Amino acid sequence: MKTLLLSMLATAGLAASLFAADEIVVGEFASLTGGNASFGQSSHKGTQLAVDEINATGGLLGKKIKLITEDDQSTAGQPATIVQKFISQDKVIAVLGEVASSKSLEAAPICQQNKIPMISPASTNPKVTEVGDYIFRVCFIDPFQGTVMAKFAQSKGWKRVAVLTDVKQDYSVGLAKFFVEGFKKNGGEIVKEQSYSTGDKDFKAQLTSMKSLKPEAIFLPGYYGEVSLIAKQAKLLGLKCPLLGGDGWVGDSLLKVAGNSLDGSFFSCHFSAQDKSPVVQSFVEKFKAKNGAVPDDMAALGYDSAMILAEAIKKAGTTDGDKLREAIAATKDHPGITGSITLDEQRNARKPAVILKIADGGFQFEQAVAP
Repeated sequence: MKTLLLSMLATAGLAASLFAADEIVVGEFASLTGGNASFGQSSHKGTQLAVDEINATGGLLGKKIKLITEDDQSTAGQPATIVQKFISQDKVIAVLGEVASSKSLEAAPICQQNKIPMISPASTNPKVTEVGDYIFRVCFIDPFQGTVMAKFAQSKGWKRVAVLTDVKQDYSVGLAKFFVEGFKKNGGEIVKEQSYSTGDKDFKAQLTSMKSLKPEAIFLPGYYGEVSLIAKQAKLLGLKCPLLGGDGWVGDSLLKVAGNSLDGSFFSCHFSAQDKSPVVQSFVEKFKAKNGAVPDDMAALGYDSAMILAEAIKKAGTTDGDKLREAIAATKDHPGITGSITLDEQRNARKPAVILKIADGGFQFEQAVAP
């Protein structure tokens, strides 16, 4: 009996081993719950769509992709725990994530130390890829996004702008810094700089202070949760100037909470579902068929991050960390959903930004800005 049991266990173990050998394991960490859940859920849907497509066409190197997705709950401390598990327990060959820069900055040193390539879909803070040569991103970075919005504000003829920054988010602090530098450089005046912290609910003190100075616009580089509340309170206080922001505004609850408070405001992002290019429209239709909704730029970036990893695995012909890192770093003119993506020497994507206007309860394409 004992011999039979050992034989059964050995057979089961062999089967498990063979099953694992037929898979390429990739880890994904995202904010599926918590304050940034809209970002994480959307990015995950785009990532999953890419993985499903890859597997439906035979996978990579004769194997299927196994995507292990973990929820970091939008909470500090979770990304490090999850990525350590990915590497020590799940034996992933690469990591995809996160949207929020602070979460990526927590996970990146662990991936770098273990020589596991990590691709962030949407972390725009420059510090993310400065962690090391195994860390990549498929989005543009804050200096570009902040400078684009500063130039856009001045193209509208606005010369006096206030800034309201979330000091708890590296993303917001970075964007504010580069906006202020760009706006001042071209003769603009920052009439007031105020701050808040993620999770705050009452912004009347900051907005009242700004209102007395009569800014022509307010730059608000935060995330959609606080931005929607700030917009509502600004309108209640009688502030009529437009609000300006970055890709952190993208979230399905932004307009549900803000209502028409953001009409006439603008923000930069990576993608517009209104883009008529065949690549974008094909993605929109595939995403809608699978998820029953129009994709936002987080979904498009999630898709692009998974596809760039897939292309690198094919080019490398292996999942060996060093060779895979080299193949990702060599990414050039990748036909992504968010534009043609080339990774520069700092492992940042070079590609255009899109500026959207909020009007009539939706987002309208305003203009594209090249690097």
